[in-house]
Amino acid sequence: MKKSFQNKNNKITRKHFIILIVCIVTGFIIGYSYNLTKDEEKVNNSYLNQEESYREDLIEQQERNKELTEELNNLQVRIREFEKSFAENKDEYEHLLDEAEKLRLIVGEIPAQGEGVRVTLKDGEYDPNSTNPNEYIVHESHVLSVINELKISGAEAISINGQRLKSNSYIRCNGPVITIDGKQYPAPFVIEAVGDSQSLVASMKIVGGIFDQLLNDRIVVTIEESDLIQMPSVNDES
Repeated sequence: MKKSFQNKNNKITRKHFIILIVCIVTGFIIGYSYNLTKDEEKVNNSYLNQEESYREDLIEQQERNKELTEELNNLQVRIREFEKSFAENKDEYEHLLDEAEKLRLIVGEIPAQGEGVRVTLKDGEYDPNSTNPNEYIVHESHVLSVINELKISGAEAISINGQRLKSNSYIRCNGPVITIDGKQYPAPFVIEAVGDSQSLVASMKIVGGIFDQLLNDRIVVTIEESDLIQMPSVNDES
């Protein structure tokens, strides 16, 4: 009778031990899962807070840029008004005033309008016999050649696909897309220039000039004269 009781007691002890082990493991798993979830929440909250901070900084910077642009435009208007009033009293400074206005036009500080030309560049037709598609697509070298020729010929202002070029504008072509100062525009590439239309067209179509070179590169080129081409200032563009 005593031996039977001891066996029963041993069985109870082993059962309790197994239950204890299971409880410990279960508690460890629950605790680990809780800590892991807590850490993930901390990381997610950190990312969200950082993203919100960046967003607020960006909005603040955009507002500040807008204020500075408006302030710059107002100052430029005041300077021009002062120069005009000064020139009315001092005729000898009219020439300097005209030169200053031309410089502002060249750097894009003021809008430009007048007669000019419109040059459109398109990729040549697909040639299944050609192994190199670069042989008939528009590259930045083609665009830059047209722009340089227009500048040499006296263009007062130039734009590509509606964007006014600055003196330090960065231009890059990538297939059917052109990037101008970080902004992308699709093909075709329309280059407009304000200036004496006859002189600009004549310089483009001179024998052996840019027009002939583009045709030799199998680029589709059209040149149109226009009585009125309008461009905003670089500060008016969004």
